[in-house]
Amino acid sequence: MEMDLYQKEALKTDKMLATGGVDLIVSLLGLAGETGELLSEYKKYLRDGESHKLFKERIQEELGDILWYLTNVASKFSISLDDIARANILKCRSRWQESDQRQIGLTFIQSFDESFPDHERFQRKMEIKITDTIEEAKDKMRAFVDGVQAGNDLTDNSYHDDGYRFHDVFHYAYVAVLGWSPVIRSLQRLKRKSVPHVDEVEDGGRAIAIEEGISAMVFSYASQHHFLEDISELDYDLLRTIKLMTQGLEVSRCSFSDWERAILVGFEAWRLVKAQKGGKLIVDLNAQTLSFC
Repeated sequence: MEMDLYQKEALKTDKMLATGGVDLIVSLLGLAGETGELLSEYKKYLRDGESHKLFKERIQEELGDILWYLTNVASKFSISLDDIARANILKCRSRWQESDQRQIGLTFIQSFDESFPDHERFQRKMEIKITDTIEEAKDKMRAFVDGVQAGNDLTDNSYHDDGYRFHDVFHYAYVAVLGWSPVIRSLQRLKRKSVPHVDEVEDGGRAIAIEEGISAMVFSYASQHHFLEDISELDYDLLRTIKLMTQGLEVSRCSFSDWERAILVGFEAWRLVKAQKGGKLIVDLNAQTLSFC
């Protein structure tokens, strides 16, 4: 049975009158109650094992009741089950699968600047040397690409030595995994000026501020989670916030899974750079890797 057809048929069996919102409350309580019944049946199965002969039939019945109340709530908000299912599948794919471009074997990394002149494109492979020196009683980080310093000296801008001065590592991780970083484009003078609206929107000050905001936000999150050491999955709300911040930009084509990998790869390299007070990074856009030497 198709979901929209089920929704129409289920609605015909709703006997509650729409009186002061009571019908919605009953539907919500019914949804919670039937979920409890489902758990109760599973409890019996754990207790009785195979002697609970009707377990599968009871589970099917409880799931059907949950589906009815779920459908009833959706109908009261004028939302179709088809729309709910479609949106949920898209959400799950974005969270757990890499971008479609990568799925079908295209060089996804190149798609953001493939059509631009060489002097406006990221190098497909680059080495970044990171140093850490003390000047004027402050730890200062410098990053060099092909022997030329990229950007200014950076400090932690903090009361404590938390290693944020090395946060350019995160931007290079975004380059490696996502093929995106208006910050690095600016530092390496790779802004796509040949197309003015791309230069303004994708490579301009607002996009740079968004990326820096993401870097600071994720760092704050990571500082409460052992800087993501031995962590393989990130909080969904964090990833959703990043997607909201980047909507309307080219990087919005990247999935939750892409962002998760970029962040985890970045922090893996950052922890090594911080521990050794510098080092060399290898960015390989074609392989979508960031490695520490």
